[in-house]
Amino acid sequence: MLTTKRYDYVSIDQIHIHPCISNHRPLNEQKVAHYAEDILKNGLLEPLIVWERKQGEYFLVGGFHRLTAIKDIRSRHAGYFDRIDVRVVDGELDEMRALNLKLNADRLDAKPSDYFDAVIYLNNANWEKSKIAAFLDKSVSWIEDIVRYVPGMDPRLRKLLDEGKLSWNKARNICRTALDAQPGTEKDVLEKAIAELTGTQEPAKAARRPLTVRKVARRLFKQVEKNPKARYTLNVEDLLSLFLVLQGNGYTSTHLERVRKAFPSFVD
Repeated sequence: MLTTKRYDYVSIDQIHIHPCISNHRPLNEQKVAHYAEDILKNGLLEPLIVWERKQGEYFLVGGFHRLTAIKDIRSRHAGYFDRIDVRVVDGELDEMRALNLKLNADRLDAKPSDYFDAVIYLNNANWEKSKIAAFLDKSVSWIEDIVRYVPGMDPRLRKLLDEGKLSWNKARNICRTALDAQPGTEKDVLEKAIAELTGTQEPAKAARRPLTVRKVARRLFKQVEKNPKARYTLNVEDLLSLFLVLQGNGYTSTHLERVRKAFPSFVD
């Protein structure tokens, strides 16, 4: 069970980096420089969070930028911060990894997807969804949606989320629509949605009418000149089909085929 054992003041040389617990994203050099200036001026106001795996052996769980800043200070000022304030926590490795992910996700500059990684990790570690929800201060339904939709989410949607160009609700709805699409059409549905979001969809092409009144009139004039006694044999359905095609809407492929057969010179 994850617990805080104590607050302590330990040697910086006792704090190590565990291979399974790391900063979620690459260190921000500007943030490190800001922390170094602030810590050198005001001291370490917020203790680092460390996991005591065994007595006297600590692994960093939270405070990667601050620890890097302190090491930078020490490289320029010998003897500074030989010992630092820490909050010592206890628990299993998956709980330490979970706490590390939560601390990263709770930052003010965190990306929406930072929470996704935390949820997926905890779900894969066989945490119950209610436990994950309580740990991350989220609803169970929110956790369930992430577990269902995020593993198969298109990387382009995740990128739009991280850039603030797409809300989680809209991303979730796109994923749901793609999953619910007819078999074989899932990719087309997804591509259309992403194209609409990014403005890359091709402009809709105006429907082309196979026949126009002007076209029919022009061809009839030519027929009259060549063969004024030509005759057409047709029924009322043929005539209706011709009117519908000339109108430009309301006709089907059956109507168009009737026109082709009844008036072979009208349609190419």
